[in-house]
Amino acid sequence: MDAEPMDRTYDVVVIGGGPVGENVADYAIRGSDRTAVVIEHELMGGECSYWACMPSKALLGPGAALASARALAGARERVSGERPDPAAVLGWRDTVTSRDESGPGHGGLGHDDAGQVRWAEGAGIHVLRGHGRISGERQVTVGDTVVTARHAVVVATGSTASIPSTPGLVEANPWTSRDATNVVEIPDRVLVLGGGVVACEAVTWLLDLGAREVVMAIRGDRLLPKMEPFVSQRVADALRARGADIRFGTTIESVDRPDAAHTGYGRIHGGPATVHLAGDGAGDVVVDEILVAAGRSPATGDLGLETVELEPGGPIRVDDQLTVADRPWLYAVGDVNGRNALTHMGKYQARVAGDVIAARAEGRALDDPRFVASADHGAVPQVVFTRPGVASVGVTEKQARDSGVDVRVADGDISVAGSYLVDADYSGHACLVVDAKRDVLVGATFVGAQTADLVHSATVAIVGEVPLSRLWHAVPSYPTVSEVWLRLLDQLR
Repeated sequence: MDAEPMDRTYDVVVIGGGPVGENVADYAIRGSDRTAVVIEHELMGGECSYWACMPSKALLGPGAALASARALAGARERVSGERPDPAAVLGWRDTVTSRDESGPGHGGLGHDDAGQVRWAEGAGIHVLRGHGRISGERQVTVGDTVVTARHAVVVATGSTASIPSTPGLVEANPWTSRDATNVVEIPDRVLVLGGGVVACEAVTWLLDLGAREVVMAIRGDRLLPKMEPFVSQRVADALRARGADIRFGTTIESVDRPDAAHTGYGRIHGGPATVHLAGDGAGDVVVDEILVAAGRSPATGDLGLETVELEPGGPIRVDDQLTVADRPWLYAVGDVNGRNALTHMGKYQARVAGDVIAARAEGRALDDPRFVASADHGAVPQVVFTRPGVASVGVTEKQARDSGVDVRVADGDISVAGSYLVDADYSGHACLVVDAKRDVLVGATFVGAQTADLVHSATVAIVGEVPLSRLWHAVPSYPTVSEVWLRLLDQLR
């Protein structure tokens, strides 16, 4: 093989090969003769493809399918087990994530990213393996290679799991989300630290896979605290009904695990751990594994930010064109800028940033709305794949009131013909938050089976600022769960 050149120049240089980095490179050069390189030190496809969105949903899908089948006469009689088959679920997860522990993968990570590399190359994007560090204006160093950008350097390195500095916790080598989504050995007893999306989804699939004892230690007083309060109650009730021990107002005081070991992602990391809990749920808990789901931090610690007078370790602040102040060549998209830690919002930012880079490269004006990232200020959709599922967009009632909005609320249980046909014992709830002065929707939350399919209509209504008088004419199909829209709008007439 020929030696790699020591110096390279591209129009666009992207650090980070996840879906955000892939998208910004694609949008920046698509339909032009511009060139782009994506620098990736692990796997093309990033966290989402191998350790987050894709494996987690693969793990959650079989349990949800079984629950749907058990809800309907004629199907439940054909369901032979209460839980999905663990080996088959893990095999499906491995298929989705191109995982093969018997093979080398890339960098010994057990995954094959060849498909992602082929996509990038087919889009005209070069892939450069290695750790990229900014080493000057428009300049990135990767090992012995210096890469220079004619137009833009984009940081899209995502985020990493945070582990609190609790005595003994780091030394216990606990699981993070990467281990939970890449589970190989199913722990019988698990303690989960945290009550956010990662924690709630992980508890759901760990119970599906046969974990016998699952304890959740939550500092606050509810699950999913950024959502409407009824969301927490319904998800907590469902998890408790399946055997989860949820302890609010509880923290880890210390951990003892003398036989901790580095055994690889998804494998039990040594012998049992004794976790000393403090607060309302105080007591000692002995578990086979600890899962820390206590938040994430922008991955900016070793990017060379100090060479361009930026502070490493925290989010890279950007404007609504995803550009760093006073550095018109430098962009930051996705988790790394601290605006929103959702893959679809990072990809949205990437599309905006890519269009901005292309327009600037061609000397075009930036007066079109597509050159401004606005959705991540107040129109962020999210689906939580627990059972019941949760779908939301925009602001909660409290957030709206706290920001001074004159609020009207429509809420109620989801009880329509469509929901009855999903499950005769269907249990769900929905809430719309309206800015009464402008007569437009600013928030929506749905809990229940098949509610993920409702959130995009709410997103369109919020982004489009559709007046309620006009929204009334958006007729839901019968018989579907979407009929709940009619019940809610009836309250607002």
